[in-house]
Amino acid sequence: MAELKKTPLNEYYHESGAKLVDFGGWEMPVQFSSIKEEHNAVREKAGIFDVSHMGEIKVSGKEAVEFLNHVLTNDINKLTDEKAHYTFLCNEKGGVIDDLVAYKLDEEEYLLVVNAGNTDTDFEWLKSVEGFDAKVENVSPEWGQIAVQGPEARDMVQKHVEEDISGIKMFGFKKNVSVDGSEVILSQTGYTGEDGFEIYCKSEDTVKLWKLFRDEGAVECGLGSRDTLRLEAGLPLHGQDLTEEITPIEAKMGFAVKVDKGDFIGKEVLQKQKEEGAKRKLQGFEITGKGIARTGYEAYDKDGNKVGVVTSGTQSPASKRSIGFVMVDTDFHELEKEFIIKVRNKDVDAKFVKTPFHKN
Repeated sequence: MAELKKTPLNEYYHESGAKLVDFGGWEMPVQFSSIKEEHNAVREKAGIFDVSHMGEIKVSGKEAVEFLNHVLTNDINKLTDEKAHYTFLCNEKGGVIDDLVAYKLDEEEYLLVVNAGNTDTDFEWLKSVEGFDAKVENVSPEWGQIAVQGPEARDMVQKHVEEDISGIKMFGFKKNVSVDGSEVILSQTGYTGEDGFEIYCKSEDTVKLWKLFRDEGAVECGLGSRDTLRLEAGLPLHGQDLTEEITPIEAKMGFAVKVDKGDFIGKEVLQKQKEEGAKRKLQGFEITGKGIARTGYEAYDKDGNKVGVVTSGTQSPASKRSIGFVMVDTDFHELEKEFIIKVRNKDVDAKFVKTPFHKN
């Protein structure tokens, strides 16, 4: 068995007694105290997450823009050195190899922040694309990353930053920011549905910055609460709600697909789905009976016909409801419409609801 990868905070995890799990080949904390306690801390005050396992891929060169516009779905020309965006790396069938955030660091230098378990796959895929004067480098080992999230997160970060960050909006970022003497990229992004920042730092500065915000009162959070928070916020998870068989249009994330920017990998399928509609769509649901629907559970209409499959499901700490996403036939969906989910071979009542399930 391959040895698990470790973030710069791994030794601290063992010292602090965090509950650790194998997450995509990384040894990561699933929780420090309890998922509910950590979840509520982010909704009510502030929490801190280690996201150093995320991958960083640098793309540079004279044709970096042309290259990235060919392999990604969003329009790289819209990026500035203060505004990032969400985008997809798709295959020829429009399926999602990965979802990621793209940053413009300089005129010919870009940073792609990709999912941890997909870093190697993304890197090899990008390197295999020929015909552009662009260099692709996996620079993940150089970076650490922590996320401070919650209604008190902005003020908490502002205490340690000299410049005013009150005006940074979603996907806005600042380079070369000093946080307690550490030079970082400060990005107004996250995976919780709350205000806050993701802080990209040198790998060796990760522990110092973690302890800085922990001592400020940010509750230490693990993967468990990160998942409940993102699902309440209606955010998809790659590997479940997004896969190489699910397109961004089917996942209702078409805002990050710009079919008018020129040719790109997967455009033909994605443009057709945008213009004609996809045959299936990712929809939010709520269990009205008793039970929690998990990934892979099947959905049926009242006559017993299969209409879809659950991609994500959990018990919402905020609302106490059992919620989730189901990939369902588009023609079947209608808000408040009732259907059945097989939960451990038992028929459980559910209905379609609006997402996000929780909105700040």
